[in-house]
Amino acid sequence: MVAAGTLATLLIAALASLFMAWAIGAGSSGSTPFAPAVGANAISVMRAGLIVGVLGFLGAVLQGANVTEAVGNDLVVGVSITATAAIVGLITAAVLVAIGVFAGYPIATAFTVTGAVVGVGLALGGDPAWGKYREIVALWVATPFVGGGIAYATARLLRADRVPERIAVPTLAGLVAALVANIGFTVLGPPGVQRSLAGAVADALPAVGVAGVDLGWVAVTVAFAILVALALFRDMTLDEARGQRRFLLVLGGLVAFSAGGSQVGLAIGPLVPLIGGEGTAVQVPLIAVLVGGGLGLLVGSWTGAPRMIKALAQDYSSLGPRRSIAALIPSFAIAQTAVAFGIPVSFNEIIVSAIIGSGYAAGGAGVSTRKMAYTVLAWIGSLALALGIGYGAFTAVDAVL
Repeated sequence: MVAAGTLATLLIAALASLFMAWAIGAGSSGSTPFAPAVGANAISVMRAGLIVGVLGFLGAVLQGANVTEAVGNDLVVGVSITATAAIVGLITAAVLVAIGVFAGYPIATAFTVTGAVVGVGLALGGDPAWGKYREIVALWVATPFVGGGIAYATARLLRADRVPERIAVPTLAGLVAALVANIGFTVLGPPGVQRSLAGAVADALPAVGVAGVDLGWVAVTVAFAILVALALFRDMTLDEARGQRRFLLVLGGLVAFSAGGSQVGLAIGPLVPLIGGEGTAVQVPLIAVLVGGGLGLLVGSWTGAPRMIKALAQDYSSLGPRRSIAALIPSFAIAQTAVAFGIPVSFNEIIVSAIIGSGYAAGGAGVSTRKMAYTVLAWIGSLALALGIGYGAFTAVDAVL
């Protein structure tokens, strides 16, 4: 039998996790994926909020395990997050994110959750996980340069007169398709292992390797890329604007899916030490926790995301279809890299950096420098504030209890 006090504490922790999931869905994962598409008038604000909620839920269930386990177990060493610590950390982060949502500024969720979890973990007596911190900081620092740089180069390519759009856009679609063929899904692999579409199909083919490379895997990847590129080329030949708009919406959907896979871990990761291991009072399968977190993201996207979608689409840059495509391609690639390595990443940082890069390809038109400065300060401040409040709040609560 589980003691009533223990069960009540776990219930409060679960509610705090759901509140965090709502805040994430209303903020970063719900607002950023379709903001460029809304800015390009390819989809309405309300429809974007509905679609991103469903796709984010699917991403959470199919890809959320890596980041979830990293947030729950890898940010502090030497101690396990307790129920009280999880409650304090989640509420700290969720309140900061909710303030950002209602104030109209995109607070970086990954920064706040990471700071809060590290803060409560250190207050518990844990030691810093320097190896994991180096991975996280490396990705956070590289994101603006890599994402912005790729977006800038892509936007310049699409603007170049020497490369017709009916050639350039399908080529980019083929590259995106190659990435899609190689992202991992929980349902395709054995328990605890993710497998890609290309890997699953290649396993059914005769094994042929050259220099350690599976030729079946290469063939499947290339074939998928060519099929997608040819399909979009045909679509753009019939109606160039329609084909471009469809590609833009597909990219937004892929980013929304990736956001769910990454951001759900920020909401439910602190619960993992409480319910997922031997000796815990209650043991719940990870997939069930992912479903719960995904539902929280979905509700947040449907109820709170439209405000932030409008803010990102209208305040950061006046986007057209080409610049929107240029912004979403690196956003998808960076997001999937973070999911694969189990690194919590800020979707606001990813998408805003890409929007800036694509905007400067057009001479910086429509990019609000003042808004960018406030956003960067909010990112840095949210990390420091969440860490300090998390540490102080748990120390105070622990002293009282």
